[in-house]
Amino acid sequence: MVPPLASPATEEMAVLTGVSKAFEDREVLTGVDLVARPGEITVVVGGSGSGKSTLLRILLGLETYDGGSARLLGREVNELGRLEVRDLMMRVGMLFQFGALFDSMTVAENVGFALRYNRGLSNAEIRDVVRENLLMVGLKNIENLYPSQLSGGMRKRVALARAIAHHPRLLLVDEPTTGLDPIMADTINELILQMRDRLGVTVVCITHDIGAAFRIADHLAMLYQGKVIESGAPEAMRNSANGVVRQFLSGSAHGPVS
Repeated sequence: MVPPLASPATEEMAVLTGVSKAFEDREVLTGVDLVARPGEITVVVGGSGSGKSTLLRILLGLETYDGGSARLLGREVNELGRLEVRDLMMRVGMLFQFGALFDSMTVAENVGFALRYNRGLSNAEIRDVVRENLLMVGLKNIENLYPSQLSGGMRKRVALARAIAHHPRLLLVDEPTTGLDPIMADTINELILQMRDRLGVTVVCITHDIGAAFRIADHLAMLYQGKVIESGAPEAMRNSANGVVRQFLSGSAHGPVS
């Protein structure tokens, strides 16, 4: 078994301060402030085009930013070279929206991918880690199947097993419930909560699924027109005085957002 990486309570996880990003003449982020506190699940909600995906790509080192500061595990992302980004990502797990499994690889090869190429473990050790992490997400005896042989919910759980296989300190999650039926969506939400509680992992999740947001969030942030316009505990956000926040969280067609 790969030992989990310690995550001191004072360790800096993800901190964005005044982050701005434009594509040509279109401003997507206009000064985002966000802090992911250790051992908590921070959920960022917002409508389509609000900049959620861009924010996640910045944290992954896949997108540079024009201004402000984005620090991931204590490192300024824009200052990292390619190899430094790769090394940093070995302390970060990523659950992609549609799983992003490798179609030509078996379940075992997918889950063990990062371990095989970055940890130098033996085949037997990798098999043990793969089995352990699949059991953690409620799957067994599927190691030799391919993604095309799995249901959507199973693919998502395999992707989650892959994201946690190297025991990251920080887990980034992109729209975890998209395309899933209500029961499987709640299963994924419950698994994310278990990752926080069992592994002590810090989670940053972006979603437009308000039900999922309230189900898993310790801290909720609302992204609107390129900025976090309000953040706080879920119940405090539910009772916000901000009309935009109230309208979005209630899913109402009536309000300041047309």
